[in-house]
Amino acid sequence: KYGYTSTTTFSGSEAVKVVLEAIPCLLLIVIVIGGIITGIFTATEGSVVAVVYSFLLSLLYYKSIHWKDVPRLLQESAEMTGIIIFLIGTSSIMSWIMAFTGIPKAVSDGLLGITNSYIIIMLIINVLLLLVGTFMDMTPACLIFTPIFLPVCTALGVDPIHFGIFMILNLCIGTITPPVGTTLFVGVKVGGVQLESVVKWLLPYFGAIIVVLLLVTYIPQLSLWLPGLMGYVK
Repeated sequence: KYGYTSTTTFSGSEAVKVVLEAIPCLLLIVIVIGGIITGIFTATEGSVVAVVYSFLLSLLYYKSIHWKDVPRLLQESAEMTGIIIFLIGTSSIMSWIMAFTGIPKAVSDGLLGITNSYIIIMLIINVLLLLVGTFMDMTPACLIFTPIFLPVCTALGVDPIHFGIFMILNLCIGTITPPVGTTLFVGVKVGGVQLESVVKWLLPYFGAIIVVLLLVTYIPQLSLWLPGLMGYVK
């Protein structure tokens, strides 16, 4: 329908060979997540570890890049980083304006004044977080809105871990939606395509993501069963 060609088929031995070749790449996930969980480094430091590991892997193991490619790679990285920093900077300005004008407190007071219904308040919070995520980066959004929405949710009996998970999920959706979708802009830059041509293909995925968001919001067990197994939820 969309002109995609069929992929190459692999024999059993070829598939095993491909998997073995991919093991060093797959170890990146183990190294980063393991380092964060064990406290060896923070999530931000983990991203640096991932970059260094990927660079050395490409240079020494796969030999897909050479030292002569480093200046070009640094330039491309600087361009993408500049885009992200600009977006984070603009969202930080927006967060300062919202804090200065007292919008967060007004939102909190308004929520409690509308209704005490769990379903309605959670729906309103989801809508607000989705809107916030479209024009504000995750870090300032978390810093501003967590103190606002968390007391409201805990008053309704929502577990703080559950609140954190569906809040992050909301804001993650914002990273792939314009106008300040940092992940979306990075993907567009890497793919060398126009933003408009990408967004229309994402619409079906947005629908699926919203369904998942609602399930996570209204079925707490989806978020809490794993933390419960680890002893974080009583």
